[in-house]
Amino acid sequence: MRRPDQQTTTRPTTGPAPETGAAAATGAESLSGGTPGPGLPPGATGPGHPAGTGPAAAPGRPAGDLTTEAVLAPYLRAQAADFLRSLRLHHEHSAPADSGGHDAAAATRALRRAARRISGSLHTFRAALDPLWADQLRTELTWLTGVLAREHAYANRLTRLVEALHQLSGPALPAARGARAAGEGSADAQGRAALGVGAARAGALLERRLTLARTRSHSAALQALGSSRFHAVADAVALLASDVPLAPGPEGRGSEELLEPAERAEQRLLAAVAALPPEDSEPYNEAQDAAWHQARLLLRLHRYAHEVVLGAADPALAAPGHALDLHRDAVEAAGAAAAAARTPRIAPATAYALGVLHADQRHELEAARAVFRESWPYATVLTAP
Repeated sequence: MRRPDQQTTTRPTTGPAPETGAAAATGAESLSGGTPGPGLPPGATGPGHPAGTGPAAAPGRPAGDLTTEAVLAPYLRAQAADFLRSLRLHHEHSAPADSGGHDAAAATRALRRAARRISGSLHTFRAALDPLWADQLRTELTWLTGVLAREHAYANRLTRLVEALHQLSGPALPAARGARAAGEGSADAQGRAALGVGAARAGALLERRLTLARTRSHSAALQALGSSRFHAVADAVALLASDVPLAPGPEGRGSEELLEPAERAEQRLLAAVAALPPEDSEPYNEAQDAAWHQARLLLRLHRYAHEVVLGAADPALAAPGHALDLHRDAVEAAGAAAAAARTPRIAPATAYALGVLHADQRHELEAARAVFRESWPYATVLTAP
């Protein structure tokens, strides 16, 4: 890993525009230290990403300051404070006298965001911390974020699918969803008519299924937030806000204790991206989705490690991360449409509309993959060898 006071970067000038100010000064440098990616010879590049053409990165922290006590402990304490602050806001906006449902949802998102950062840092920098404590707290935070995320996920999924149905059942289907020969106009008109008939019923079916799932998830979240298990998690985070249990060893540990785990997190990400399915692979092969989900999780861990080591998120990874989030949403929406289509005794027109909706979401995830490939900033091959 390149030390933060060195200024080599793998980022090309064709990447996203850099931020200005302090965020750019601390977050613009790649943790890979100018290497083109795992398993590639010097000078190798990815498609459209020539190596060594990026702007010089602004210096970050001096390498001597990258100790657990100076960097990781304050980061974890700050995230713990954000967790507790979000929890207090959630309690305030969830009171019966408070009708601010939007504020409660915002507090829940902030709570999940802090919990993810704590959990990710405990995973990446486990060797620098008390391992038993880190594993226990990470397990509990993973449980909490999973419970809190479900209601939001079901609500977004319903909105996404209903809006897609409205677009698909409009006066004309987008050309990108299948080129039609001159003699297919009549068949296309019949298909659109069948889609129009089934779209309303498909939307109603999806609303019943996903609203029920959202209601159950909301109840599960409320139950979790009132459980003794959650109170134990909150107590552990409250202690973390004042005291970070470190691994036994001499004080003033060297920078390698943080740099090496952060570099491993980056190398795992680069290897996962390099092993993604080729762009010209079978577009409807759902078995490939798992590799993209794994890349999304590793990108998140790398982003958090970047925040710890360099003090800010890498702005060049914002667009690829957003693309992978959209990919995840499209995969889950396609799965919801397919599951609804398996409902017993639904009308053929409803099943047809759900099938079209499933195909539409698979197109959307393919588009998200293309955006990821175009916005990926590192000089790394994006196809498996």
